[in-house]
Amino acid sequence: MSKFDPKNVLPYGDTMNDGKVQLSFSLPINNDQKGIEAAKLTAKNMGLENPLVPYAHTLDEGYTFYVVYGELKKGVNYDDIKVVEVETDVMDMQETDEFIKEHIKRQVVVVGASTGTDAHTVGIDAIMNMKGFAGHYGLERYDMIDAYNLGSQVENEELIAKAIELNADVLLVSQTVTQKDVHIENMTNLVELLEASNLRDKIILCCGGPRVSHELAKELGYDAGFGPGKFADDVASYFVNEMVERGMK
Repeated sequence: MSKFDPKNVLPYGDTMNDGKVQLSFSLPINNDQKGIEAAKLTAKNMGLENPLVPYAHTLDEGYTFYVVYGELKKGVNYDDIKVVEVETDVMDMQETDEFIKEHIKRQVVVVGASTGTDAHTVGIDAIMNMKGFAGHYGLERYDMIDAYNLGSQVENEELIAKAIELNADVLLVSQTVTQKDVHIENMTNLVELLEASNLRDKIILCCGGPRVSHELAKELGYDAGFGPGKFADDVASYFVNEMVERGMK
């Protein structure tokens, strides 16, 4: 039986290192034998060998959805992977409240929103709403955090105005819609507006979403980025430690 090799990590379906994968995609072609061959060639162009199309479904005239099986022969060197992450010891709600009482000695004001044309609130609600998500309470439940969730489709100018009104310490931006990298443009615009208002250095700016990473956030001028699998615990632990680091009292 093959053993795990960190220098050549491959997917597996039946046995270790067999490279078996399943993927799906749509093509703007008819659902026929020629279309199936096109799907196989598409899979080969992705690097899959021995592609098999077990399922093809007509979406509309001239449009077909395919499920394809195949094999990958080239693995990845897991030992060489370097990931830029937020480096903070994560505290739970009670620990964070105690940390704020001891080191900041006042409530931390946090304003969050899904900005631009983004109408999705699941992400920002999971971080901010009192009930939180998956057993992790949101920022509204913290005694030492004064949290304001502005909801969705909030223009960057409106978010900044609210931050000024409330004298916010932290801004949280959620971005779910990423088609044509619209989130990049919107997130960049917010940083530019904060800089033009001489507020960027006075506020901790965090972002999150399905395609947001800490590395991307830093590239765009944010202090931190939180992707899938992160909760209010992670976000709060970061910004309260960052406030102390910066001497924000």
